[in-house]
Amino acid sequence: MQIKRAAAIPLIVQDPYTSVWCGSDHLYDSDTMHWSGLRQKIEVFLALDDKKYRLIGKGGPTAFLPQKEIDVTATKTTAVFENDKVRLELSFTTPFLLDDLYVTSRPCTYIDACLTSKTSDQAGAAGSASLEVVIYSDLVSRDENAALIFPEGSTGSGRFISMGRAEQHPLGNSGDNITIDWGYAYLASEEEGVVYSHDRVNGSITATIPLLCSEGEQTKAHLLFAFDDLVSVNYFGQWLRGYWTKKWPTILEAIDAAIQDREKTEDRACELDREIEEKALAAGGEEYVFLCDLSYRHTIAAHKLTADLDGTILFLSKEDDSNGCIGTVDVSYPSVPLFLWKNAELVKGMLRPVFRFAKSDAWTFDFAPHDVGRYPYAWGQVYGLSSKKDFYDNRSGMIMPPIYMYRGKDGLFDLKYQMPVEECGNMIIMTAAVCMADGNASFAGPYWEELRKWKEYLVQYGQDPGEQLCTDDFAGHLSHNVNLSVKAIMGVEAYGKLCALAGQKKEAEEAHEKAVKMARSWQARADAGDHYSLVFGDKESWSLKYNMVWDRLFGSGLFSKEVADKELAEYIRKTNRYGVPLDSREDYTKSDWILWTAAMTDDKEIRRTLINPVAQYLEETLSRYPFSDWYDTRTGSYCHFKGRSVQGGIFMPIFADSLG
Repeated sequence: MQIKRAAAIPLIVQDPYTSVWCGSDHLYDSDTMHWSGLRQKIEVFLALDDKKYRLIGKGGPTAFLPQKEIDVTATKTTAVFENDKVRLELSFTTPFLLDDLYVTSRPCTYIDACLTSKTSDQAGAAGSASLEVVIYSDLVSRDENAALIFPEGSTGSGRFISMGRAEQHPLGNSGDNITIDWGYAYLASEEEGVVYSHDRVNGSITATIPLLCSEGEQTKAHLLFAFDDLVSVNYFGQWLRGYWTKKWPTILEAIDAAIQDREKTEDRACELDREIEEKALAAGGEEYVFLCDLSYRHTIAAHKLTADLDGTILFLSKEDDSNGCIGTVDVSYPSVPLFLWKNAELVKGMLRPVFRFAKSDAWTFDFAPHDVGRYPYAWGQVYGLSSKKDFYDNRSGMIMPPIYMYRGKDGLFDLKYQMPVEECGNMIIMTAAVCMADGNASFAGPYWEELRKWKEYLVQYGQDPGEQLCTDDFAGHLSHNVNLSVKAIMGVEAYGKLCALAGQKKEAEEAHEKAVKMARSWQARADAGDHYSLVFGDKESWSLKYNMVWDRLFGSGLFSKEVADKELAEYIRKTNRYGVPLDSREDYTKSDWILWTAAMTDDKEIRRTLINPVAQYLEETLSRYPFSDWYDTRTGSYCHFKGRSVQGGIFMPIFADSLG
């Protein structure tokens, strides 16, 4: 859809490291950046006759071709530049086709240009024009002084130039708010006459594509950006590459395939864009379309799609702008609506690493883990490691030790900083959701011992949780958390759903009856008159009960309709300019949770009342980062968190509607 403004505009958005955005109103107003705000510089120019115009990036000539429109869909960003002589459409397409995981994981972004000439010095005469795309070393190196190499060659369907560090150290660092320091960036094209060059001093590669500039005619040009990270993650001691390498063993084969199937792939991406916009419009209106279009690439690119040595899918998130964890359970949980809607196999890919770590000797607790390491090392949970141990170093770039090899009885973790009820509920609910999508419990089979143990934990401690953290850990520890209790109730119910799918009728009935009793008790104890409280016993408090959406999705009917009606009415009363706050303690909110609560009703007017302020935040905020999920509802200022996978939660109303 055509947009007026957004916090940041996606350009080349592929994974947690290759993520190029523009944080200004016009693409030529600032240098492009990584989601973290660090510079990841690309520039695009149009040379027209003897003059050069800036299109993207702050450097180069002072003259720019005025940007007239910006259009962002789920997979594509198109900018329109125009003056009295020419009109240029420039687009960036990353084809995240979730029904085709090879293409989704293929690290290729299409750059397409369409030039229309309005006038010429001599009517009908051809003018001289060319498109110049420049990629800087920011995309391959954190060290501005690192020696670079610039290999060139052919793929079979076209030619390429590439750039990378002369000294390669794949997976040479770890942490948060950092960019990649290894791998090779590529520019490739099947076009005739493309000129490739490099600048060793400034650290850049350039592709210059000639364009015919005849009056009244259109000329199209196509370029491909690709990135080969060489090795993607270390998964419990295994060095794994991207999932795409299962089909195309080398990056040149992947580039060649992307060039050959460009037209077909872009058509499929357009079909997906139309589907998402149609579903979003029906579910929540035009503002909701805006949110979905700005969340889709953002969400997927916060993961790395790879596979275990046996080919089993692994979909590992990076906890961007938080602590850099990989495979964080309470980051996966809010993201799943998008993936349950489009391809539940990806949710399985989130769950498998956590179950694997939970079975290790390092994890001795009777509740679920929080994460499986710090990106790109899935080496075991790093959240809440004991301060008494000398192996924790949170400095940017430092690599944690292989926790999965150690023994938990040696006191690896500090219990105070775990999230027991939170993660048990998350794991059981997500597992039940994917099994319900499959129509059987086969996925849960190998993990039944853990699931049963975690269910028992919820039964024992979830009715009225003691002082502990939940996924909103930035708000601190909280006792008697009413919303966390809802998660426990839905976790017990989810376990019953799993048992029913597995044919364990008696255990299914027992779990359901327990969930019913817990919900009845909850409703009586949390009742605060015209709403339900934040903590049991404090009727003046209130909070978003986003976990309650699963009661509707599961069709369980544990909570009366009155509960949802009261809660939604309270959210509307509490809504500020940029949304309803998370709870009564502060004015800040979480955008993903607002969209979860919007899915608690079919009433489109209530949905729009909750959704529209979030869209207004994304359009008006002065914090120019990729769609932050934690911001102030009065000022629209970013609090923390940017570029995170949790924005898959924006798709909860669409997912809820898809279930009928």
